[in-house]
Amino acid sequence: MADLLIANARLPRNAGLSTVRIESGRIRDVTDQPERVAAGQALDAEGKLLTPALVEPHIHLDAVLTVGQPRHNLSGSLFEGIAIWGERVKSLSADDVHDRVAQVLRWQVANGVLFVRSHVDVCDPQLTALRAMLEVKREFADRIQLQLVAFPQQGIQSFPDGEALMRRAVELGADVVGGIPHFELTREYGEQSVKFAVALADEFGKQVDIHCDETDDEHSRFLEVLAAETIRLHMEGRVTASHTTAMHSYNNAYAGRLIVNLRRAGMQMVTNPLDNAVLQGRFDHYPIRRGHTRVKELLAAGVNVCLGHDSVMDPWYPLGKADPLQAAFTLAHYGQMSGYEEIRTLFDMITVNGARALGLPDYGLEPGCRANLVLFDAATESDAIRLMAPRRLVIRDGTIVARTEPARTVVNWEGRDEPVDFMPVPIKVRQPIG
Repeated sequence: MADLLIANARLPRNAGLSTVRIESGRIRDVTDQPERVAAGQALDAEGKLLTPALVEPHIHLDAVLTVGQPRHNLSGSLFEGIAIWGERVKSLSADDVHDRVAQVLRWQVANGVLFVRSHVDVCDPQLTALRAMLEVKREFADRIQLQLVAFPQQGIQSFPDGEALMRRAVELGADVVGGIPHFELTREYGEQSVKFAVALADEFGKQVDIHCDETDDEHSRFLEVLAAETIRLHMEGRVTASHTTAMHSYNNAYAGRLIVNLRRAGMQMVTNPLDNAVLQGRFDHYPIRRGHTRVKELLAAGVNVCLGHDSVMDPWYPLGKADPLQAAFTLAHYGQMSGYEEIRTLFDMITVNGARALGLPDYGLEPGCRANLVLFDAATESDAIRLMAPRRLVIRDGTIVARTEPARTVVNWEGRDEPVDFMPVPIKVRQPIG
């Protein structure tokens, strides 16, 4: 691979400029000094933000681009979405899955996402979606790295032969074992499903990622079962809980004790603000709960929390373009994470935190890491989120795989055209006379 030099880049949490040298697809060194760049000698970042590649820790690729098929979600609720998807899967084919996913993978790469964990519905005796996604994973391996979760959308204990289907999915090649205990028919089934999923992962040496307590019901408490099984089977660091929106409704005494045990279990957490901002609180009549997990409290306790997109134009969420910045922008408001350091933390949640949850080796900006990088058309993390900044360059293993030419906006102001880049211009403060 051709060597590459990126000069005058601004790295996360760094006010100065740095030069990143890439050799053989890896970062050779990072020097904290600006450089004069001759034409053709290097890429001049011009003070723009350079980060590791973005990580998508939670998405349902098998369902993307199915909004309105066979009907629209009129209530906007989680459970109507599940019912509609149950109708849509009847017409699922390998080509159908492949063609939709291939489109969205292109969107993800253009957005700087090079690592993805996708949940795949396995409540299907033929495992059509999983077989198609395994082929997609192989086909696009040189462009984007996929982890596939065996996800039982209709439940494990509540779906015919659910346990056998889960085992077959893992044997076929699913990387991660999933679950959805709050959707099971009874609480007892929910507990059994969690225990089965963790034991299955332990047996095959896999990771676990459970849709857990994605509800407004404060009595939904399967997260404590997941933490206990993680500790019992010594699975610390290999287990992820996604959504956990019921935590928003727990009393503080219980939530505090639970968070301590999550930290003890080395639990990874994924919050999905785009979907849960519209799916939760549907049964409330003012005040309407945010229905979100306790992101700040988890982070403060030292629990790893990352940020997922979840859906792209499907029965649960009709919007989205597979851009983690949209999720980060939403969480800045929805999770009240607008403080100076909190905005920087949002970037951690779509990069290094997600990499940790997925167990990615050689990830980051340190010498020796794989050169998987994103150059934003913005100088700071705050501006990148505020502007939904285009990705000027996306680099995979030292090779440029996507580029964006930012649009130029001009307004006619007082009879002449003036460029607008939505960046504040310093204004001189007039000093009082006398």
